[in-house]
Amino acid sequence: MKTYERFLNYVKIHTASSEESTTVPTTARQFDLAKLLVEELHSIGVANARVDDKCYVYASISATPGCEDAPALGFIAHMDTVPDFSGENVQPRIIENYDGGEVVLGTSGRTLSPEKLPHLPLLKGRTLIVTDGTTVLGGDDKAGVAEIVTAAETVIRENRPHGKLCIGFTPDEEVGSGADNFDVAAFGADFAYTVDGGAEGEIEYENFNAAGAKIRINGFNIHPGDSKNKMINALLVAMELNSMLPDETPRNTEKYEGFFHLTDLGGSVEHCEMSYILRDHSAEIMKARKATIEHAVKLLNEKYGEGTVELAIRDQYLNMAEKIRPCMHLIDNAVEAAKELGVEPRVQPIRGGTDGARLSFMGLPCPNLGTGDFACHGPYEHVTVEGMEKCTELVLKLIEKYSAMKR
Repeated sequence: MKTYERFLNYVKIHTASSEESTTVPTTARQFDLAKLLVEELHSIGVANARVDDKCYVYASISATPGCEDAPALGFIAHMDTVPDFSGENVQPRIIENYDGGEVVLGTSGRTLSPEKLPHLPLLKGRTLIVTDGTTVLGGDDKAGVAEIVTAAETVIRENRPHGKLCIGFTPDEEVGSGADNFDVAAFGADFAYTVDGGAEGEIEYENFNAAGAKIRINGFNIHPGDSKNKMINALLVAMELNSMLPDETPRNTEKYEGFFHLTDLGGSVEHCEMSYILRDHSAEIMKARKATIEHAVKLLNEKYGEGTVELAIRDQYLNMAEKIRPCMHLIDNAVEAAKELGVEPRVQPIRGGTDGARLSFMGLPCPNLGTGDFACHGPYEHVTVEGMEKCTELVLKLIEKYSAMKR
């Protein structure tokens, strides 16, 4: 089965995770894809594939004769899709020989436009897969899942030489807990790659340090006609707090620049809740970002009274660069593999994070590879068949390279 054919099967399965849930996984529907993947791995000859009670899929393929001393190499992707935009009833549309121009997304009123997405003309001539404009596509990260399974099938079917190969599929990556219950020892790899990036050729080992800030504002609501020096409008305090932060938002930053990102705001005069994500590649600047928001809260409590603004900051993940730098062969081999396939390698920082960031600090060095996915986390998401094929070939080329190495 071709990579894109698998992908089209996977995206039909609703696997969105949930930020509100306290269960593991956060949504039981993720088991639907996990069980299908176990059955599919069994069907291609990976007899030991299994899913555990927390919805983690593990499998391995023993080394071929003569490659027993090669490093055990892992490939990991996540099964869930984002909780903040629908992943249910996905209706993918295939456009052959894409002309590089605008694409009307069903009857949603949305259009895939080169004006807003300047890379689109570069995809001219390819086979494009898009949404109908009402859901995500699911390329993040079902494209990565499809590429790993297809590579595994190819290795087995063609009896290619390889060291031990380890396969892992995780739940709940999109809500930041994909690595929480990952069993590194049971996975059994010396090194691994997450296949969870953007365009083919992307190779990433630097990611944001990340934290989340939850803010509750407790207002004081009385009749507006008798509120002089008495009323505390929680909504206005929220606006005031946001105005105290630097104008460093995702829209205004790029590359290694971090940001404050207001993701949620809601409430009333009586009380209001805000959520921010804080991101920076520099650990020191990340400390300063947390201090900045803490100082803003302090000033507002001094102005309106202690307890008016409540703040809770939670660290989410760290920059994996320090764990990858001692084993840069992971990056060097990926760059060489891309060049050998005629793909331009782009070693660049991730303006986000992956399961690999957490896993690298859990003892499994794990940089990230592109999947051929674009504009993820929303209705404009799209992939190309050719891009996914190249990503599959890159996984196979890395297997080839590591089969010739010794531990």
